Amino acid sequence: MASLVFYGGLGEIGGNKILLKDKDTKVFFDFGMSIQMKKRYYSMPFVSPRSERSLLAFGVLPSIEGIYKFDDTERSIDAVFLSHSHSDHAAHVSFLKQEIPVYCGETTATILKTLNETRGGSFEFDLSDRCFQTFRTGNTLRIGNVEVEPIHVDHSVPGAYGFLIHTSSGSIVYTGDLRLHGERPQMSEELIEAAQKSKPVAVITEGTNMIGAAISSEAEVGMKICNVVQNTSGIVLANFAVADIDRLRSFLNAARACGRSLVVNMRQAYLLSKLRSDKHLELPHGEEDSILVFQREKKRYHRWEKDVMAQSSIVDTAKIADIQDKVILVCSYYDFEELVDIKPRPQSCHILSSSEPYDEEMELDFERLINWLVYCGLPQYHIHVSGHVMPLQLLEMLKTIGSRKVFPVHCQYPDLFKRFVGAKGIDVIRAELGREYLL
Repeated sequence: MASLVFYGGLGEIGGNKILLKDKDTKVFFDFGMSIQMKKRYYSMPFVSPRSERSLLAFGVLPSIEGIYKFDDTERSIDAVFLSHSHSDHAAHVSFLKQEIPVYCGETTATILKTLNETRGGSFEFDLSDRCFQTFRTGNTLRIGNVEVEPIHVDHSVPGAYGFLIHTSSGSIVYTGDLRLHGERPQMSEELIEAAQKSKPVAVITEGTNMIGAAISSEAEVGMKICNVVQNTSGIVLANFAVADIDRLRSFLNAARACGRSLVVNMRQAYLLSKLRSDKHLELPHGEEDSILVFQREKKRYHRWEKDVMAQSSIVDTAKIADIQDKVILVCSYYDFEELVDIKPRPQSCHILSSSEPYDEEMELDFERLINWLVYCGLPQYHIHVSGHVMPLQLLEMLKTIGSRKVFPVHCQYPDLFKRFVGAKGIDVIRAELGREYLL
């Protein structure tokens, strides 16, 4: 008989760690970092974890024998499957024994390896020696008594998957993170259709947007960005996630429509260069596609930065200052120091195109961001659409799939989820950490 044990992702956004047991087979689905758990004890960069012992002591890493590099006992699990590359789903595979195979989509492997290379040394996110086993939609993977079918879904990062998991107790669906209002809703619909046909005994699904759901689409985001850029005579600053390729396209389309170039930072340029090998993504190429790369002045450059400089059309702070009305500059909070020298002209603006702050640590950074905007005279527009399914779409999805048991994860308000979704024929189970649930 198959069973599920949840070691993360309960009552919080992310931190997913879901263990499936079936006879003598044990497989994890996602092994992400719990941001909520970590912030209870650490405040970066002043108090940061320095050893695995503290992460184990505080429960940031679950205490499971036989899975970690620093544990000398024999390995106790057979594999890990990652739904996508976001840190709250994937970051802590860095601690796992090398002999435990980690399976993920080809694009996820590229993103994780590239961001690891550009992040710099950190014992907590070191994936330099990790080899990934990759898959695509249409593959079927057998791990002991378990058969796993990955099926692509639409999310705010490319290469995201949900899974049909075939066990001795029947099929289980794990949606990962998905949405139906993005650029490729048909991908998520393919998972839903396949899930319905499998007649699953349980569904594990995200429930991120129980509070603050907003009806919008990536197309609407693109139109709003274009409207702001058209009416801005100075520089436009943009802030969005480095691996959100859909959002990059939205800003690039706005730049082209308004006769501007999109200026990305070196980290984003390097990631784009690596992702271009994936023919399914159809990514833009360099200056011919209105993309320039911003080079910050440094004494020393990493090898990957030198690769970007050799292959890209580079602009520096002085050049940006000179052509402010000709560019959209992708500028994270950590790049704001450059604004002192760029000196944004009057009638410039800032577009925040990522999630609003939802915890105390992000609030503090948001306050500092506002201080910079006041200093530079930059009004801020918030133009964003979530990477997660909306409540009514989620409800319709669960009705279509038709499973009696539903386990919400990646959900800050599981009680709300239970009351909203709970209906005749649907048993919403509010799981507890470390408890085993037989299927």
